[in-house]
Amino acid sequence: MSAPRRALRRLSALLADPGFCRRSAGVAVVALALGIVSGGAVRLTGSGLGCSDWPNCTATSVVAPLQFHALVEFGNRLVNVVITLGMVLVVLASFMRRPRRTDLVVLSSGLIAGILAEIVLGGETVLHKLAPQFVMSHFLVAVVLLVNALVLYHRARQPDGAATGQPDGGPTGAAGGTGPGARAWPPPARCLVRRGHLWASRGMLALTFVVVVLGTVVTSTGPHAGAPGVPRFGFSLHTVAQLHGTSVEVLLALTVATLWSMHRARVAPAVLRRGEVLLVVLVAQAAVGYSQYLSGDPVLLVGIHLAGATSVVMAMVFFNLGLYTRDPAPAAQVPPGDRRTARELART
Repeated sequence: MSAPRRALRRLSALLADPGFCRRSAGVAVVALALGIVSGGAVRLTGSGLGCSDWPNCTATSVVAPLQFHALVEFGNRLVNVVITLGMVLVVLASFMRRPRRTDLVVLSSGLIAGILAEIVLGGETVLHKLAPQFVMSHFLVAVVLLVNALVLYHRARQPDGAATGQPDGGPTGAAGGTGPGARAWPPPARCLVRRGHLWASRGMLALTFVVVVLGTVVTSTGPHAGAPGVPRFGFSLHTVAQLHGTSVEVLLALTVATLWSMHRARVAPAVLRRGEVLLVVLVAQAAVGYSQYLSGDPVLLVGIHLAGATSVVMAMVFFNLGLYTRDPAPAAQVPPGDRRTARELART
């Protein structure tokens, strides 16, 4: 067998491994979170128009000239290129995974759709000279992409249920469906909390989205526009900051009440641990936000607040995902190559 063919077979085997799909989804989560922070750094350094054209950096050059703002903006574009390549890898891993899981394929395809939307919005943001509505949309789509990746990572860690046989004449039966046409679904979900707790947690998730949207309105009204002379929303900064702060207080109160009720109801320790992490992140983010407002929005605190907002979204999504569990399928129904993975997941 020739060396290229051996390399191709190794690559195919790697992409077919459920563990690789899980790891690549985890890398996607980290990459997207870093991409959000990187985009914020561009705005906070005033480099939003460091590259005045799209997709080239300038009208005459693809790469950035040796200027600080241009290099910062172009560096962020390179980060996004790496993220895009990573998303393509996640999609390949989801499609090549054996047995193939439709839920993972759909979620990974959503990443590609989101990346394409981000490319278009990124170009429009530059061409419209950082108009606040485009900057807001660019950021919010990035947050949706991050949530998509978090759900994909969570689902990729779930055990496979019964696998079907191959439609192309290969081995059939629950344990034999590991060939090119094999399909599998995750086992049924089992809720770990009471119905009231579930509704309260979903309310916390929805309120988190409101908090993030109001945060972008504050950002698009205040300083740090990304470049000199960029238009701002005509709202009162004090008013929108108060609205944002009030929404954070309501979210924090609902979170404390929900976790206290869960503690009294003696829900699963794993749920409470995720809730405790969420509460710590929320309190820290609120403290940074108020410090930022009272000190006149210094750049460093704004950057920390942006990273904190990303952490809040991640902690809230993971908390909600942890309200359900999926019991591994019996050993006879798990494809032989995935039994060790199923046993590991069963212990987590």
